[in-house]
Amino acid sequence: MEKKNYGLLAYILVCIIWGSTYLAIRVGVQSFPPFLFAGIRFIIAGTIILGFAYFRKMDFPKNKIEYFKISVVGFFLLAIGNSLVVIAEMRVNSSTAALLLALIPIFIAIIEQFIPGGSRISLLGWLGMVTGFAGVGILSFSNGGDFDADIFGIVLLLLACLSWAIGSIYSKRTVFTGSIVTQIGVQMFSAGLVQTFMGIVLGESSKIKYEPSGLAALLYLIIVGSLVGYTSYIYLISVWPISKAGTYAYVNPVVAMFLGWLLLREPVTSRMIISAILILAGVVVVQRSKVVEKVEEKIEGVDI
Repeated sequence: MEKKNYGLLAYILVCIIWGSTYLAIRVGVQSFPPFLFAGIRFIIAGTIILGFAYFRKMDFPKNKIEYFKISVVGFFLLAIGNSLVVIAEMRVNSSTAALLLALIPIFIAIIEQFIPGGSRISLLGWLGMVTGFAGVGILSFSNGGDFDADIFGIVLLLLACLSWAIGSIYSKRTVFTGSIVTQIGVQMFSAGLVQTFMGIVLGESSKIKYEPSGLAALLYLIIVGSLVGYTSYIYLISVWPISKAGTYAYVNPVVAMFLGWLLLREPVTSRMIISAILILAGVVVVQRSKVVEKVEEKIEGVDI
């Protein structure tokens, strides 16, 4: 399969899988404190990936500097970005989190306008982003017009957007050694260590509740959210322009809406259907817009 097709597959996986992780996180934080919940998830997932890479004899980073550079990506995307989302979901519902994290591609596009050699998205692309975000806004008021407006939780989610955008751009513009599989493993494991350390320092160990729902959510996030979803995202931003790759955040709320209907039997209103159409239309417009990509692609071919 060509790299272009692998990129499309990775995009579809990220859209679907990460649309479901908001619900899993929301369930998980009812049993686990935030930092240990996230830390356990990424230490286990990172260990599995690194073990797989070791037994498959894949290339590892050449030196400590390379490990540090790769860990920086994990720090921004996971240790900061994911931790903020987990903490925020103790105060806001999963739909609100999905809505606000749809701002990620906007953060990415704006930051790249000020970076020499960054991607430049056309006016049509900006129109697509506005259209998609308008759909997300309509989606947020689908349930009787209620909006979960915990100010502190919203601020945390906005900071998570910023951290995720910075980490994504840094990953796109930095050349790393080692296979992409080992890079992902290092990112997860290093971030998990930071999160676990924070959890222990904050005394979270005594707050863990070993409930079946929380354990199931943790297992789902390890296998599906991390091993499949995060791996797909890192691959995606290595083969697609970052401004386009980030539009997955517009689709996530639609997935959350569908899961609510499927699992919780929540009604699907006409307003929700309109929002879904706008979101998907925005994604299509951005995907088809002209982007000037001046950053040389780092990976010509990847065998995962």
